[in-house]
Amino acid sequence: MADRRYKPDFAKFTQIPRPKRGEGQWALGYTEPLNKNEQSKKDDDPLNVRGRIIATYSKKGFDSIDPADLRGRFRWMGLYTQRKPGIDGGKTAILEEEELDDRYFMMRVRTDGALLSPAAVRALGEIGRDHARDTADVTDRENIQYHWIEIEDVPTIWDKLDSVGLQSLEACGDSPRPFLGSPVAGIAADEIIDGTSALEEIKRRYLGDPAFSNFPRKFKTSLTGHPSHDTAPEINDVAFVGTVHPEHGPGFDVWVGGGLSVNPHFAGKLGVWIPLDEVADVWAGVAGIFRDYGYRRLRSKARLKFLVADWGVEKFREVLEKEYLGKELVSLESPASPLGHRDHIGVHDQKDGKKYVGIAPTVGRVSGTLLLALADVMDKHGVAGARLTPYQKIVLIGVEATVVDALLDDLDVVGLSARPSNWRRNTMACTGIEFCKLAIVDTKQRSFDLINELEKRFPGLDTPITVNVNGCPNACARTQSADIGLKGQLVLDDEGNQVEGFQVHLGGALGAQANFGRKLRAHKVTSKGLDDYVTALVTNYLAQREAGETFTTWVLRADEEFVRGDVVLETTS
Repeated sequence: MADRRYKPDFAKFTQIPRPKRGEGQWALGYTEPLNKNEQSKKDDDPLNVRGRIIATYSKKGFDSIDPADLRGRFRWMGLYTQRKPGIDGGKTAILEEEELDDRYFMMRVRTDGALLSPAAVRALGEIGRDHARDTADVTDRENIQYHWIEIEDVPTIWDKLDSVGLQSLEACGDSPRPFLGSPVAGIAADEIIDGTSALEEIKRRYLGDPAFSNFPRKFKTSLTGHPSHDTAPEINDVAFVGTVHPEHGPGFDVWVGGGLSVNPHFAGKLGVWIPLDEVADVWAGVAGIFRDYGYRRLRSKARLKFLVADWGVEKFREVLEKEYLGKELVSLESPASPLGHRDHIGVHDQKDGKKYVGIAPTVGRVSGTLLLALADVMDKHGVAGARLTPYQKIVLIGVEATVVDALLDDLDVVGLSARPSNWRRNTMACTGIEFCKLAIVDTKQRSFDLINELEKRFPGLDTPITVNVNGCPNACARTQSADIGLKGQLVLDDEGNQVEGFQVHLGGALGAQANFGRKLRAHKVTSKGLDDYVTALVTNYLAQREAGETFTTWVLRADEEFVRGDVVLETTS
């Protein structure tokens, strides 16, 4: 049941639209759990599982774990059981969760936009090497994600993380998921406002707070003061976006209700201006609305985007102001969305005369050993720290101009180039069937192979084309917002055999050209045929594009035969 200590006097000031049926909204009196997930959270606050992991499960082993903790509350500690090896994608939706479970865990470590010192990068590498069979991935939520974690090792890992100011708390679950912060906060020459202190304050106040540990589902936060909108604000539950008021100066607009998966929504823009020191209060207000008014009956409708779609941004702002903030916000037209890269790859000027350098792990796949090598390179060249990006990249901060060339050479040697090909730079992939219990197809290795092939076929590509590869419909790799989005599913090959393949989304984008792409009716591509299909698609774009035309613009106007790859044109280049 909802804890009344944390809630205002609901509907005292505003008329709240009521759904046609009860959706499990606490604020409207629906406090009894309507599904097993809500019941589990009512039975015990998931934050309490940390103590059981330390005192019991890590000492008695995997078989001692309560199933309600294993497949539920562990997520609040950043832990999921990973997929048992050898189970093909055809069984993903057939088997029960316990049949898919392995006895090992994925662990997510949140960074929340923080600067990682060389010591922190080294600690992350040591954890991967010593406790995760040398695995580590950079995710598009600015996390480090490990696999093969054993429950006996979790307290030791947590101690290691604590020593460098990191944690896995609420990295998963119906909680404040890891925050996206601008990778260049506080140092970019063209930054509007540095939001670092606001993210730190949200984390200090609300992470691990029982008042915010039970949302209807996940709650994703984005904050950036950079004009490139480098934290994907359009597709987060709440986003703070740098803007400038003609009288008050730099501050933030607030966007709410963005998200992808099978029902994608772009965030609604409130069109406000708030100062830096009020960001945490507004975050709590938006989070409180989600907690109290969010739909808890069906998990498929439990994201904030559905509430915002039903209410509209005007009603949402009214409730936020009257019931949660107790004051009106300053109105200001929302900032225009930019066009172009948001990943900070390459060498760029800092405002203090130093440089920052964006580097590209291939589809986010690193390892403990590779992170240790990166820490060595950072120490050798006096790099102040590193930040992760929402594009599975890493940005090195505080590089002296005199060492840039040597740094770039050393990064190339270890396999973390700041000078990647277009394909290596612009391809993202989720975890896929290798470890994920929801996945249907392989993603990481398939993306590696696709990149290698496209680098041979289009070595001098002169325009960015993004490729996002996802193992299932949940869009963790943002299928709908890529030039070429590939959603994993089982398809039939020419002989009628069921094989791994992809549904194709084309021309999706964030920013100035924001759209969810074009789905080709009844068009599926086998994994085996993917290299040739993407080749045909890119070849037709290069043959038909007009001067300066982006892939997104072309694909949304092109005839179907060209985007399906049924006809392949000749290029003049």
